[in-house]
Amino acid sequence: QVQLVESGGGLAQAGGSLSLSCAASGSFFSMKNMGWYRQAPGEQRELVAVINNSDSPTYADFAKGRFTISRDNARNAVWLQMNSLKPEDTGVYYCTAEAFIWPRQPVTQGFWGQGTQVTVSS
Repeated sequence: QVQLVESGGGLAQAGGSLSLSCAASGSFFSMKNMGWYRQAPGEQRELVAVINNSDSPTYADFAKGRFTISRDNARNAVWLQMNSLKPEDTGVYYCTAEAFIWPRQPVTQGFWGQGTQVTVSS
């Protein structure tokens, strides 16, 4: 299967920056979409940003202009650069990936990382 290992996150002050990274390993052919979701306490998990294997990103409205997602297909890795952080950005950030398990097979499987905490103080 596929393992997603996240790193980064931590504590930042409002207006500051943090960077998250996620690397995929395991048994798969290639990655289709990779991205990030987040979940604040007592809230549902929500999309932050996703990027497809053509490097085309999609951002949640709250992330536009502040966050940048990027990926390296050769390394099966995805990054999230977060600038101008706000206290409401606090939450657990989850890496997600949609993998093609077999070559020439269009079926994909989705995977999640364990999550990394981001805390923004005011």
